Amino acid sequence: MYRRAADWLHRRLGRRGDFLLILGIGKTCWGVSFLVDPPPTQGLQLLTNLCDIRHWAWLWIFAGLITTCSAFLRVGRDWAGFVAAIIPPIVWATAHTVAVVSGDYSRGAWVAIWYLTSHVGVIMWAATVPEHSVPPTPRAARKGREP
Repeated sequence: MYRRAADWLHRRLGRRGDFLLILGIGKTCWGVSFLVDPPPTQGLQLLTNLCDIRHWAWLWIFAGLITTCSAFLRVGRDWAGFVAAIIPPIVWATAHTVAVVSGDYSRGAWVAIWYLTSHVGVIMWAATVPEHSVPPTPRAARKGREP
């Protein structure tokens, strides 16, 4: 029964929708983790000078919810999910880069690169992947005829 439900969901969402659903759930959970047990804010002084880390958690949560909801939209209308997904890692990468430049957090350069590659880069790549980019299988040659 679970297999049938998973197959139905995959057919309904497609590859892009699967990606957005996984990404959205992950971002939402990441934001909730900031509310439940706030981590150290080292490297995020740019953000925490504006407001508490728990307030910034809502950026991840809202982005995750928009991304999750966009998973159920048709290709071409799912763009808001990709835009929402890319905003929090860009904000975090910017904060870490500022912390490196100001000398507050030297490790922030590596964290910023990680956000820019494994989050922003992957999201930008996935946004360009068409739903059906796999070429169709060639038709089998008829018996007794040359192709």
